Amino acid sequence: MLEYAAYALVLFSIGMYVVLDGYDLGVGMLSLAAGPERRREYGEIVATAWDANESWIILAGVVLWAGLPGAYSVVLPAVYLPLIGMLIAVILRGLGLEMHSAAGGYRRGWALLFGGASLAAAVCQGLVLGAVLSGPRQRGGIFTGGAFDWLTPYSALCALGLVVVYLLAGAAWLQDKTEGWSRPRARRAGRSLLAATAVVAVVLGLLLPGADPQETHLDEPVRAVLFWLAVAVAVAAGAVAWSGFGRAPDWRPFAAVATLITSGLLGLAVLTVPVVVPPGLTVHQVASPHSSQLFLVLGVGLSMPFVLAYNVYAWRSFRGKYTDPVEQALPPLRAVPRAVPAAPADSGTARTVLRRVLLVVLGILATALSQDVFGGVSEWIGPLGVAVLAAAALAAWIAGDRRDLRDGCFDVDAGAESTS
Repeated sequence: MLEYAAYALVLFSIGMYVVLDGYDLGVGMLSLAAGPERRREYGEIVATAWDANESWIILAGVVLWAGLPGAYSVVLPAVYLPLIGMLIAVILRGLGLEMHSAAGGYRRGWALLFGGASLAAAVCQGLVLGAVLSGPRQRGGIFTGGAFDWLTPYSALCALGLVVVYLLAGAAWLQDKTEGWSRPRARRAGRSLLAATAVVAVVLGLLLPGADPQETHLDEPVRAVLFWLAVAVAVAAGAVAWSGFGRAPDWRPFAAVATLITSGLLGLAVLTVPVVVPPGLTVHQVASPHSSQLFLVLGVGLSMPFVLAYNVYAWRSFRGKYTDPVEQALPPLRAVPRAVPAAPADSGTARTVLRRVLLVVLGILATALSQDVFGGVSEWIGPLGVAVLAAAALAAWIAGDRRDLRDGCFDVDAGAESTS
């Protein structure tokens, strides 16, 4: 049962990534067709949450590696080249975005790097998706194909489809976040991309039985009902998005597009479960041992609420239409003198180094011993010991921050008053 929980975590993480990072990849690609002012504006909009959005793909990779290692060992060598290309594109995209944001004005090179890397990342992700759906060649859970097996007409069509979907999500997000798109322009762009998405989805669906060696089993009543329900929800969401582009409220198209994408992913999962790697590697065959499953589900499952909270906090903090911020220089930090004689500099430095070393050691111990504890092979420490180690590290961290606060290391107002 735990292997299905791990599989659900993989699907959930991938779904969150496609919905969230999909829109900012789409905004990046749309920036290539925009003017200099719009390119900077689009980059600043994406900069508010792009790192939180991309954290979902990391969670998906961790769960796939630790929870479903049999699938990981087949899929990874099958898509080495496009996956490496995607990672390089993601790195360059972040570089272009941050450097452009820090430049203080429009920089054509950084803006084009952001847009071009967004396009490259989307194309590589589509090639990976097409290669997985086509079924990597394997025997006994070992990949037996070639380095370029991922390059097929179907994977190329998947790359095109994913680019169109990301562009659609980006256009919907821009209607919600910017004032730059006029109503007629937003309606034309959004509806054109929505029609293109529908065409590509139908073509990919019709070609899937020929590209995927796995049987879909739509003759099973429960599977058929769930699949057609997902299709119906996707069609309804598409209709809402069609009506919402170019009309108030501006958030409606993005909510509809997110629902459409989620329904499509759920429909695809319904067609394939319990197969993880077509044509026949199931969840049971590729799962890791029970102890690893338990550790993974608890560890990653408890991490996901924090990632969700980060996303929600970013959305709430930057809600509403984008406005160009007026940057003001902060006054320098000023430490308030202590009432007691200060310790020698060497002694303070030694204490700081010792404290940080202890924090690192406690963190490593808590992490390294957790696997043994949940695996039931630990002899001298149990769950309570791990909890004590983690609490000690957290307490030391909080105590250090409180001492710095007491010493005035965070006292900005004092510095401002002294200069006024």
